[in-house]
Amino acid sequence: MKFSLIYEAQIVDISRESEQRCYRDMIEQCLLAEAQGFDTVWAVEHTALTQYAHMSAPETFLSFIAGATTRLHVGHGVVCLPPAMNHPIKVAQRIATLDIMSQGRLHFGIGKGGTQQEAGAYGYDLATLQPQIDEMMYLIPKIMVQDEIEHSGEFVQIPRRPIHPKPYQDPHPPMYMACTSEPTLIRAGERGLGALVLGFSGPEEIARKNAIYRRAFSERDRRDQVGFRPNEHLAALCPVICLEDRDEARRIGLRGQRFFGEAIHHWYGGGPKPSTDDLEADQLEAELHRSEERLVARLGDALIPVTADATDLYNVQNAYGTPDDVIAHLERLFEAGADEILFLPQMGTVPHEAIMETIRLIGEKVIPHFRQRALAA
Repeated sequence: MKFSLIYEAQIVDISRESEQRCYRDMIEQCLLAEAQGFDTVWAVEHTALTQYAHMSAPETFLSFIAGATTRLHVGHGVVCLPPAMNHPIKVAQRIATLDIMSQGRLHFGIGKGGTQQEAGAYGYDLATLQPQIDEMMYLIPKIMVQDEIEHSGEFVQIPRRPIHPKPYQDPHPPMYMACTSEPTLIRAGERGLGALVLGFSGPEEIARKNAIYRRAFSERDRRDQVGFRPNEHLAALCPVICLEDRDEARRIGLRGQRFFGEAIHHWYGGGPKPSTDDLEADQLEAELHRSEERLVARLGDALIPVTADATDLYNVQNAYGTPDDVIAHLERLFEAGADEILFLPQMGTVPHEAIMETIRLIGEKVIPHFRQRALAA
């Protein structure tokens, strides 16, 4: 059982001062997370998604966190692999260097990015990127283990060169794939990669996705392995606000979730900019249900199937409440097959103080509950 944080660097106020404050707050939160027994801090990578994610250089953020801590692991969730965004040589060099500097505390997730807004910033069409991502994901671990690399691919040409340094972990850090749909879960399993399930999935949906992933992993052809370190691991995103006051935790959490959902749909689906209305919990829950109904109607008009992947942002059964509420929710996620919980308290409107209290209470009351149970077993 692993307990981690994941960051988007999501903000309401997009001023320079607000961005700087967000990063200072995240550093303070990560230092507290190490003291409270958390396992890993993960960071996404997004470009040009105002408000939704200002985490555009995770390699810098994670390097700072690794240098400021001694035990906490750091994870790329994920490095975007289109070569104009992150050339495979530079990715291999950065991963190896941070793995050395952190003495093996690095986890390496891969993906392509989620929007045309991001792909277009680098001159790509998102719909055509998958073959490039496939080429890069097989190439990068080869660079990290071979004395010299020579590659003549469809999208990248590399003359024979020695690439340094090599990672601290042998043969390389564990690798993961961002999984937001059934095809990506299958691809991760078939290629022997860990699955970072990054939707707002409840326990029932995590159980369904876990079954898909485990089956693909167990039936995989070893010749399709990405890298040289098979990694059967499913990490589940878990929006969380943990306070002694259940009603306040639910209000803060649902408000943050509404902002998160509306921000992502602004960039992924052309919706309006996110709301920051400070409503009561029942009002916020009603707004999320109304947003879900509007999305379902749009998908129906476009003859697009309505799936759990499309509507999971409106799932209101998350870990918003007291420590006992969070424990009960996590029990169901672990029973559903999760190996790691990716706690997400940092959603646009959530104040720093609530995130700090959430981290403190999880460290004092939630993590010990599960650690003690594991020891007893």
